[in-house]
Amino acid sequence: MSDHATSPAIELINVSRRFLTPDGKSMTALRDFSMSVARGEFAAVVGPTGCGKSTTLNLVTGLARPSGGEVRVMGGPVSGIDPRIGFVFQTDALFPWRNVIDNVVAGPMFRGQSREAAYAKARQWLARVNLSGHESKYPHQLSGGMRKRVALAQTFINEPEILLMDEPFSALDVQTRSLMHEELLRLWSAQRASVVFVTHDLEEAIALADKVYVLTAGPATVKAVYQVDLPRPRVVADIRYDPAFIDLSRRIWNDLREEVQIGYQRSEQAA
Repeated sequence: MSDHATSPAIELINVSRRFLTPDGKSMTALRDFSMSVARGEFAAVVGPTGCGKSTTLNLVTGLARPSGGEVRVMGGPVSGIDPRIGFVFQTDALFPWRNVIDNVVAGPMFRGQSREAAYAKARQWLARVNLSGHESKYPHQLSGGMRKRVALAQTFINEPEILLMDEPFSALDVQTRSLMHEELLRLWSAQRASVVFVTHDLEEAIALADKVYVLTAGPATVKAVYQVDLPRPRVVADIRYDPAFIDLSRRIWNDLREEVQIGYQRSEQAA
């Protein structure tokens, strides 16, 4: 087996990322940042507001380039947008002028599938996310949870090897978020993509992930990495009452709380 086949899905090696602010000052978002996500692994990233969590995802996609260090995907350097990567945003990335099924077929048709095959596949994926019968509705006619299901179908239909998720469920109410967690884990367990899931919600991170990266207040570096040794499959609504979950949550929060306080104090001073 080649090194490429056995290498991690994602590697950030001593990465720094600097950029110019609108007033011309240099700002460092990431500093000596190292991260490794194995193939099929679900990694969550937590940290204070503005610490560079989303910047990490942009480096993996190739939308941003490191100022120092190295970013590798599937054993090779990042060069432009990679079709093996799927992205689910905090805000819906649905085309408002397209109905549900036309949103979902966009990816396969762009990648060269025939219209007939793309629509057949889209119907299968809409059935998987419990949206059969809603194919002809438009995004504005759907609830937030339904729109997020369309977004998941829109992403998973392309069978990504890597899935990057930037606070995808933060705008949903608690009950809908819980349902979406179950939906995501069900789809992921079938596809086994490598996932990087950015969230402010520590309980969400622990419930979903195999390991949790805790970042420092910006410029961000990795403060700690926690393995989540909770059995799968998980019922997200129930697992947060497990004593092992509660203990892990307490330990990670002790690490994270210091960084959140530092970030808060900086924002107060800047105000």
